[in-house]
Amino acid sequence: MWDQRYQEEGFAYGTVPNDFLRTQCDQIPSGGRVLCLAEGEGRNAVYLAQQGFVVTAVDQSAVGLEKAQRLAEEKGTSLTTKVADLADYDLGFECWDGIISIWAHVPPVLRQQLHRQVVHALKKGGVFILEAYTRRQLDMSGVGGPPASQPEMFMSRDELMKELQGLEFCLAVEQERNISEGRCHQGESAVVQLVASRPVVKG
Repeated sequence: MWDQRYQEEGFAYGTVPNDFLRTQCDQIPSGGRVLCLAEGEGRNAVYLAQQGFVVTAVDQSAVGLEKAQRLAEEKGTSLTTKVADLADYDLGFECWDGIISIWAHVPPVLRQQLHRQVVHALKKGGVFILEAYTRRQLDMSGVGGPPASQPEMFMSRDELMKELQGLEFCLAVEQERNISEGRCHQGESAVVQLVASRPVVKG
């Protein structure tokens, strides 16, 4: 599915970074190592690289990540790309200053596993930034998010806060907002937004 979508002309979600990420990324330690999950065609990863972060973008689609590399070259920056299924990808331990999850909708069991890894993969003081669609998206006029046949793929604030226990939440809200990201994310939408950090142990 994803290779097919990314083989289409242009960028499915545009080349401009997610605006929530753009407003929050300065909370990540300056110049730090950042991991972008399910990064697709790379618009967010490329933006972060332009801000001076050392970025790794992971996605299951080689087609999408090839476009990400081309976009990085066009923007005069660089990033590392890794083709991997998140079900098999090891995030590591205390190695990332930032982890980004923008529209990374996966089945609940995998999502819970992934978020357990996120908690331990962040360095102390590292920051996790997430935006995802909630089930209320099914009642909205906008385009985007998992299909109605897969309601379990949506996320909620309460579920995410449980899955990410161990992090300190700077922001955790569900809201409606207008989105304009390429041809695949448009219009009034229902989302959850999170910013959380791994506590720094004070001794």
